[in-house]
Amino acid sequence: MDGVEKEANRPTDSSSVPKHPYKDPDDGRQRFLLELEFVQCLANPTYIHYLAQNRYFEDEAFIGYLKYLQYWQRPEYIKFLMYPHCLFFLELLQNANFRNAMAHPGSKELAHRQQYFFWKNYRNNRLKHIVPRSLPESSAPPPPTPPAPMPPMAVASALAPSQMQFVGQTISALPKVDMRNSMGDRRKRKKEG
Repeated sequence: MDGVEKEANRPTDSSSVPKHPYKDPDDGRQRFLLELEFVQCLANPTYIHYLAQNRYFEDEAFIGYLKYLQYWQRPEYIKFLMYPHCLFFLELLQNANFRNAMAHPGSKELAHRQQYFFWKNYRNNRLKHIVPRSLPESSAPPPPTPPAPMPPMAVASALAPSQMQFVGQTISALPKVDMRNSMGDRRKRKKEG
C-alpha cells in the first residue's frame, strides 16, 4: 500500500493540465473586440505615427503583439474587419524600417496621401474589373440600322443651345448682390418712407 500512496502523492508533470484551468467568463468575446478595435485603428496613419512618436515600436513585447495580430489575415477573422487597410499597415509594421519611418511627420503625410488617392480611385479601378467584357466574335450582335432622317425643325433645335446652357448664361449675366448692402438699403428706405 505504501507504493500506491506514494504514487498518488507524487507531484504531477508541469506539462499536465491543472485541475482548475482559467475559464474566460465571456468566452473571449471581450478580448476579440479589443483586438478587433486595435487592428482597425492601424488603418489610420496618424495613429501609427502616434505609436511611433510615443516609442511603442521600441518595446519588444509590443512588436511581438503585432506579430501575433497577423492571425487577422485569415478568412475566418477578416470578415469582421471594416477597414481593410489595417491589414496592409499591419504587414508593413512587421518591418523595422517602416516603424522607424512612421515617427517622422513627412512619412505619416505621405502614407495618408497615398491612402486618400487609393480611396479616391478605388471605385473606378474596381469597375474596370467588374464591368462585363464584350462577347466573343462568333456571337456578335447584328449590325445597327441607320438612323432615320431628322425633320427640319429637329435639325434647328439640335443646333440651338440647350436650356441648361441658356440658364447658365442668364445666371452669369446677373449682377452679384452683396446682402449686407441690400439689407442696409432696405433699412434706410424703411426709415425714409
